[in-house]
Amino acid sequence: MLKKGLLMLMVLFLSILVACNGNDEESSSDNNGGSNETENGEEEAANDSDPAEVRVMSHFFSPTPPEQDGEVEQAIEEGTNTDLSIEWVSANNYEEKFNVMLASGDLPDLMLVPDPFSPVYRQAAQQGAFWDVSPYIDDYPNIKEGIADIAWELTSLDGANYGIPRPRPSEGETFFSLRKDWLDNLGMEIPETSDELYEVMRAFTHDDPDQNGEDDTIGYAGYVNPTDMGNMGVFEGIFTGATGQWKDVDGELIHTALLPETRDAIEFLSNAYQDGLIPEDFASLQNSQSQEMFKSGEAGMLSEKAGAFQEVYDTLKSINPDFEFTSLYPLEEVNGYNPAGPGFASVNVISKSVPEEKMKTILQMINDWMEDDVFQLHRHGIEGVHHTVEDGEVVINTEKAQEDAIGDFNQIVYVSDPYASSVKPTFPEEAQELYQEIQDAREETSVPDVSLGLFSETGQTYLPELEKKLQDLKTKIILGSESMEAWDSLVEELEQDPDMQAMTEEMNEAYQAR
Repeated sequence: MLKKGLLMLMVLFLSILVACNGNDEESSSDNNGGSNETENGEEEAANDSDPAEVRVMSHFFSPTPPEQDGEVEQAIEEGTNTDLSIEWVSANNYEEKFNVMLASGDLPDLMLVPDPFSPVYRQAAQQGAFWDVSPYIDDYPNIKEGIADIAWELTSLDGANYGIPRPRPSEGETFFSLRKDWLDNLGMEIPETSDELYEVMRAFTHDDPDQNGEDDTIGYAGYVNPTDMGNMGVFEGIFTGATGQWKDVDGELIHTALLPETRDAIEFLSNAYQDGLIPEDFASLQNSQSQEMFKSGEAGMLSEKAGAFQEVYDTLKSINPDFEFTSLYPLEEVNGYNPAGPGFASVNVISKSVPEEKMKTILQMINDWMEDDVFQLHRHGIEGVHHTVEDGEVVINTEKAQEDAIGDFNQIVYVSDPYASSVKPTFPEEAQELYQEIQDAREETSVPDVSLGLFSETGQTYLPELEKKLQDLKTKIILGSESMEAWDSLVEELEQDPDMQAMTEEMNEAYQAR
């Protein structure tokens, strides 16, 4: 009821917003008459060169967000001729803040949308809350050339692009990573099948992989979030061979809940829980707590991108000075599967309350921000503060760069490197080479989400309830409070469910049309 009430409030606000937009644009046009013109145009030229004030809302993943008006932000402002006002919101509760912001009517000029396929975003866009930027992109070469066509295609809505995709490499997506030094201590090989993976998890839990003589390790740092399996969901992929909730079976999309392989994945995790291979409190863990288990040396495996290993390495190195970076090892594939990404991660939208000229100014800001000398501030920071140059080579002060969270500016503007998900410039050369080789190998078996960008009217209301029902039952089965027979009964029920049938039909229609 709360969600429905919030959605109705959003619709009311958006209707008012659309009406106000028309008035604002008309009055803006009237106000741009001759009253502001000067005889020699000097005042107008001065105004054109003034920094544009841009209000931004985005999320951050670091322990603390970048400092307001910090040195990196000031350098970005100088490079883009802007005066930025950035509201940083923790990624843990950004979606809630986004929904509240939409309902309040107090939209920033530029705002991150984590899920461009959510019903709330789609309805807001269709109600006119955001600018369709597609007619303007050709005028901004860095944006046009720096974002893949597939990203624009997948995030389009009714032929319009209300969001600017944040480009990401499609390879090197989140998948299993493990402690290679623990494998070596146990004399084990890299697992390539789900059976081998289970045996590694068992050995990491029970065979003293860190050789400290204590029973203080666990196989996998798993957690669950409210609507899917969190980093537990990767196990479903290695059984179903599907990325996401739909799989193409002989040219037809089938929801993965109906696949027998999903049952196998739940059974795998149920056994792992009973054997103590995953945390006893996995159902209540947060992502940050799961990460901490791995960083502290308690867990031997988690799901993560190799590109996120720097902080993990620094922490483990502080515990064990002999720890090597390449001991953090991303698996190539399991059961011949690993996930491929869509080429983007979320979108940024420009509020329609912004006049057209300012909308163009914001696009120009993003275009300038993508220039190498500005974007490098995310990677290297300020010389003498976040890095030094020695013999022509940039040497990063990793601790200072992380303390100032300079990488979180990637959440606003990003320039994609094909290996960015696997490699960072702070990594040792041998780690960079290894992770690039692994990414190249993964490309042979990576599987994209075939349902991305597809839309089902029925799914808007039915899918959130279905996801929660599925996740609740999966968790109960893993914990042992429900049996696998309960899953079988639910699958039989879903196969006869008119809403499931309607959603499947609509998804297949959209799939065939694409």
